[in-house]
Amino acid sequence: MSIVDLPILKYLANTVDILLVWYVIYKLITIIRGTKAVQLLKGIFVILIVKLASDLFDLQTLGWITKQILNWGFLAIIIIFQPELRRALEQLGRGKFFSRSGTPEEESQERVVDSIVKAVDYMAKRRIGALISIERETGMGDYIETGIQLNSLISSELLINIFIPNTPLHDGAVIIQKNYVAAAACYLPLSESPFISKELGTRHRAAMGIGEVTDSITVVVSEETGSVSLTKNGELFRDLKLDVFKEMLANELLSQSKVKQTSSPLWNWRGKKNG
Repeated sequence: MSIVDLPILKYLANTVDILLVWYVIYKLITIIRGTKAVQLLKGIFVILIVKLASDLFDLQTLGWITKQILNWGFLAIIIIFQPELRRALEQLGRGKFFSRSGTPEEESQERVVDSIVKAVDYMAKRRIGALISIERETGMGDYIETGIQLNSLISSELLINIFIPNTPLHDGAVIIQKNYVAAAACYLPLSESPFISKELGTRHRAAMGIGEVTDSITVVVSEETGSVSLTKNGELFRDLKLDVFKEMLANELLSQSKVKQTSSPLWNWRGKKNG
């Protein structure tokens, strides 16, 4: 008598079997998501519906055609889905097939962080002034309307190109809304705080000003020194190293499960506050 012949163990084995099959199907769907294979799958579903309809209404010619398609369908799937199958096998070989995939929202947030960090690194090294404000809970629609609306997917190349000197959009702020570059050349309110250092220019005052009236996170690249600053809730954190800047941005924009925690003494929001 096999151990799986016991009623409870047999039930558990069947449950695990079903869950594993569903999980494999789910992972396959995540792999082909956003590829041409999705449209091909829709075509297969159409063929199956036609096959059922032909059997139901006794359409012999149509039934014979769909039967031939289905008979050769397995070979066709291997040929048509070859890139997706290869990618699945590669992930299985690397041990990533059964790892947890990020949601589209998390992937979009990661793209925002990576794009901003890459653009800031490029502009800081070349002392290209930049002002980037990221909308959070408080809407920034009034400020978006003051600029040129773009509604473009974010990329480091786009951000860099916007702030290149003597281009139509370089003067003003870029506002990022829902992981998109909503607008460029936007006007932000200047802070009237008497505690801001006199050596700071208009970009830093605008970053402080928007942080005083919204919960946005604003990034500043100094045109004079190439230093990187970040503002949040009316607080200014100056002269950030790239790795510290990236960590701050990630901790604010990414879900905590995606952020690598660190005990580095450099990670201290208030340690960089400008009094």
